[in-house]
Amino acid sequence: MERKTLFHRHILLFVTALSATMCQAQTSVAPRLLLSVVVDQLRSDLIETFMPLYCDGGFKKLLSEGRVYEQAQYPFANPDRSSAVASLYTGCSPYQNGIVGERCMNRTSLRPEMSVRDNDCTGIMTDNRVSPRGVCVSTLADELKVGSDGKSLVISIAPFADAAVFAAGHDANAAVWIDDKTGRWCTSSYYRSLPPFAASMNSQQPLSERIKYGWTPVSDLVGNFNYLTSRGMKIPFNHHFKGDSCFVHFKTSALVNEWVGRTTSVCLQSSGLGIDDITDLLSVTFYAGNYKHASANAMPMEIQDTYVRLDYALASLIKECEQLVGKERLLVMLTSTGYCDGDEPSLERFRIPTGTFSMVRAASLLNMYLSAVYGNEQWVETHYRKQIFLNHKLIESKGVNIAEMLERCSDFLIQMSGVEDVYTSHRLSLGAWTPGIRSLRNSINPKLSGDIILDVQPGWHVVDEDKGETSYESESLITFPVIFYGGDVEAAKVSTAIETDCVAPTISRAIRIRAPNACAVSPMRLREKY
Repeated sequence: MERKTLFHRHILLFVTALSATMCQAQTSVAPRLLLSVVVDQLRSDLIETFMPLYCDGGFKKLLSEGRVYEQAQYPFANPDRSSAVASLYTGCSPYQNGIVGERCMNRTSLRPEMSVRDNDCTGIMTDNRVSPRGVCVSTLADELKVGSDGKSLVISIAPFADAAVFAAGHDANAAVWIDDKTGRWCTSSYYRSLPPFAASMNSQQPLSERIKYGWTPVSDLVGNFNYLTSRGMKIPFNHHFKGDSCFVHFKTSALVNEWVGRTTSVCLQSSGLGIDDITDLLSVTFYAGNYKHASANAMPMEIQDTYVRLDYALASLIKECEQLVGKERLLVMLTSTGYCDGDEPSLERFRIPTGTFSMVRAASLLNMYLSAVYGNEQWVETHYRKQIFLNHKLIESKGVNIAEMLERCSDFLIQMSGVEDVYTSHRLSLGAWTPGIRSLRNSINPKLSGDIILDVQPGWHVVDEDKGETSYESESLITFPVIFYGGDVEAAKVSTAIETDCVAPTISRAIRIRAPNACAVSPMRLREKY
């Protein structure tokens, strides 16, 4: 009887140990380091075009070993760098997170201002006064801080202030960017002090020294590659950065990716990222637009060199992160800001319909029309981009029905040449029942945006003489991927179209935290079976 009991005990211990082993084998560990890479203006077609020029550890590695969602789009119209980065890390649109673009209209001063502007802060190594307070919901970085009880390190490195700040969230350990005037790494008093790795770069490897060497192709292979031109080979370029805008122009060159990569390497070596089992977040922003925001056709060699140097920077960064924590404890996410500036074709030369739409003229004519209907007053308060702001205090004091006034405005403006459609705040507030209206509604914020949004025909130029701005209207689809890579990611190519608001909850599930508090979409799968 004792032998039988002893035998049963051994069997029970064996089954328990086997079950624990199988459970442990099936349960993946959380990443020690999350590397989030956003590439400003990255395009799928150009990634593919320059594939013969890449090394093995950058794009080729990510595309072959990562989970690649090939067709991604932002869930709102007209993204720019600020709205895209904010949306990506909050998992929601400007309608919820409050970041409608790089600049927005201040309804008090009636002047446009930077979305990161914060007069309560001071700049460190810069004149910029910025903070993330404009983001009115939580971000991925915020939730990581909450989930780890503040123990996770969160560091953001970018060439541009808005990208650095919005990726860092509200309680980051550091957010740094390159100052336009001095070229030094800088930050805001919001983050208390300039981190040691950035101070080290400023003192030991100042950009003011590197910039003296100018910019030439990284190799003869880049200078002789010719996929974008149809009129023969181009002479390899040689750009020099001079004058008051030298650092601004540097930040639109391929060299900025090397500089960001070098600074990130110093950060990895000295900041303590990934040294324990608590997940840390390193957000890095690179640049894939063209030099001085020109078109790819105008500077084909420059855009080639930009993608090649970007590939080198990615390869070096991924390799260093893998050496630090191992591939099995690393999670990499890479995507784009989803827009492209500078790609304005010569339409008149090829007799393609085009025109110029003046916002000053439209706002003036609208005010004249409203004065004829409701009395001679300044009914139009101001305008910005393709939005018109009405004088709400005047409308209220005169007892005018604003819904009726907006309807009259819409009927009047739709008759103007170049106007394809007119959307009023009242029309958008009723609901987003079509993809077009949904996308436009998501791109605005009730407290920041205008009462009237104009949809100008593709191919037209929108000119604002008062503010000295000109934009080219295009509805061309900019394709870009979302790529995940790391130990618990199953390599695959997914052709199903996705929207980028699912990125934050996907990462949240992978690192075992809750999703940002305004994110209402489901996470994607990083492997077929869990």
